[in-house]
Amino acid sequence: MPSEDLSAFGYRQELRRTLGGFSAFAAGFSFVSILTTVFQLFAFGYSFGDTLFFWTWPLVLAGQMLVALNFAELAARFPLAGSVYQWAKHLSPGFGGWLAGWMMLVGCVVALAAAAIALQVVLPSVWSGFQLVGGDPAVTSPTGATNAVLLGALLIVFTTAVNAGGVRLIARINDVGVAAELVGVLVLIAGLALFAVRGPQVVLAPAGESPGASGVLASALMAAYVLYGFDTAASVAEETKDARRTAPRAVLRALLISGLGGLAVVLTALMAAPSLTDGQLAGKGLPYVITAVFGDTLGRIFLADVAIAVVVCTLTIQTGTVRLIYAMARDGALPGAERLSAVNARTGTPVAPAILSGALAIGLLLVNLGNPTIFSTITGTSVVVVYLAYLLVTGPLLVRRRQGRFTAEPGHFSLGRWAIPVNVAAVGYGAMMIVNIAWPRAAIYDLAGTGSVWVLLFPIEFVGAALLTGYLCWRRRSALTTVPVPTI
Repeated sequence: MPSEDLSAFGYRQELRRTLGGFSAFAAGFSFVSILTTVFQLFAFGYSFGDTLFFWTWPLVLAGQMLVALNFAELAARFPLAGSVYQWAKHLSPGFGGWLAGWMMLVGCVVALAAAAIALQVVLPSVWSGFQLVGGDPAVTSPTGATNAVLLGALLIVFTTAVNAGGVRLIARINDVGVAAELVGVLVLIAGLALFAVRGPQVVLAPAGESPGASGVLASALMAAYVLYGFDTAASVAEETKDARRTAPRAVLRALLISGLGGLAVVLTALMAAPSLTDGQLAGKGLPYVITAVFGDTLGRIFLADVAIAVVVCTLTIQTGTVRLIYAMARDGALPGAERLSAVNARTGTPVAPAILSGALAIGLLLVNLGNPTIFSTITGTSVVVVYLAYLLVTGPLLVRRRQGRFTAEPGHFSLGRWAIPVNVAAVGYGAMMIVNIAWPRAAIYDLAGTGSVWVLLFPIEFVGAALLTGYLCWRRRSALTTVPVPTI
């Protein structure tokens, strides 16, 4: 998208348009980062759904593909930094559009914290010295949770520095990291399939006691957490060449490749695991399978590749968060907008949003220092918040379509006559998944067994607090200058 096209939306070209198609795809793919997220939550999914948790993957992939198809159409129409915020702002000007951006921002900060603590799943398995505080490295133990916070905070300090260093540096690290992750995923799938001890029919029946419908639904948190963030491929649109064509393709490819790759990893891991009933899969997850199948030395090498994926995933999540803060700030939609919208002349990137997002994510980790439910609580909350932000886009888009106020543009990605059915299904899926993940399950949000209603309702309380804070912030900033919103 040339600079004059950007000016039609009321903006001038400040970010450097240097990213190609692969880099845009890499932004979405590394946000999803199947090596990071599948390793992070495999044990969780198995502990709830046994082998049947596999079937939550095609369900979530299909649902998110419905959302992604709508997003692809919006990415071609509004190729602007901030993706979800920009789309919602043009679909429902006023508080509704702003709220989508605000909830996405909150969700990205939570996701940044959640991705960073994934280092705890792999690094202590690579070398015991990474367990800095000593004690049990298991993520559900107080010492493991404390160490996760320390490793996560150090990682966020690093990604903040890189994000402040410029988009070229980010792109180089991201491109190399994504290439390494793609190779790692292929090697992992091939290796696990080669050493499989059972066939793919393993997913047709539970290995142990039946988890029941409630267990399988709870296990969907894994797939739901893995398969979001693909919209980041469109969030870097103002830094992408030929964004109107590149961004929609990047969004769809990021989700489809991640979804199919994750599906294959889960299936082959279940086929290759030495045992399905000894408690290791539910306790240690994929690191147990890797070291058992590939041996200690090769297993550690592969886990090191997973650690690289975690770093790149965290970096990309923060990159998307920075672009979202920048997009909202230049519209005067956030406190401290002037400073947050400033682009560093030397690096060509917004520095203040990088520092702010890093500080907020580290603060969220420190609040949960030593909390053994930190993984399930933060990941579950991030899913609820981000899915709500997505719903604040797909819902108003459906209203526009029904009113005949959103029609296809010739030459750009379009759903054509399937637009309304796909949109309706996307809204229904999003609402269903929010209810499912936010449901007050003690096994997710109260592992310590406190019996506290406040602990069980944490995602709902967090969303309520975010909504109230957002409303107060909106009221305070209601007099700010806004940019022109073209009629669609």
